[in-house]
Amino acid sequence: MVPVLLLIDVQNNMLLPPEPVPSAATVAPAIAAVLSRARAAGAPVVHVRNNGTGDDPDVPGTPGWTLIHDVFPGEHVVDKTTPDSFADTPLSTLVPAGAPLVVAGMQSDFCVRETTLEALRRGHPVTLVTDAHATYDGSVPAAETSAAVTAELATAGASLASSEVVHFG
Repeated sequence: MVPVLLLIDVQNNMLLPPEPVPSAATVAPAIAAVLSRARAAGAPVVHVRNNGTGDDPDVPGTPGWTLIHDVFPGEHVVDKTTPDSFADTPLSTLVPAGAPLVVAGMQSDFCVRETTLEALRRGHPVTLVTDAHATYDGSVPAAETSAAVTAELATAGASLASSEVVHFG
């Protein structure tokens, strides 16, 4: 079965000024490379978009809410309001039961983590693209947080691959 690419919250507010994630300059091209490879292989692509509220930079209709990548015909957009992309969305109807998933996007310690853990609970084999997810600096530097999430998700059962070697066939 061809893996489904889940691009989680690959939105302007995360990767473009005024406040991109610290590793935006390296994460953005890694995400673009994975997306290009998935499209070339004819793999299903689902763009997950966060819908912020109040003063969030990704309130629907604002520039920060806009997806970085155009949605091609046949690709899907899933709007969400929680870190778990499966919660209260049609994602489970777009992803066949047991289908392998390739996960990339924002933020490592929130939506990438929660969606990956839920996909594993649902029985999906998951490949996390190690250089195609990121977050913001917090009490520890963003790179350390992303590395810790990568290790946690590997322990939970996710496979790891860099954007250079992840494949869709």
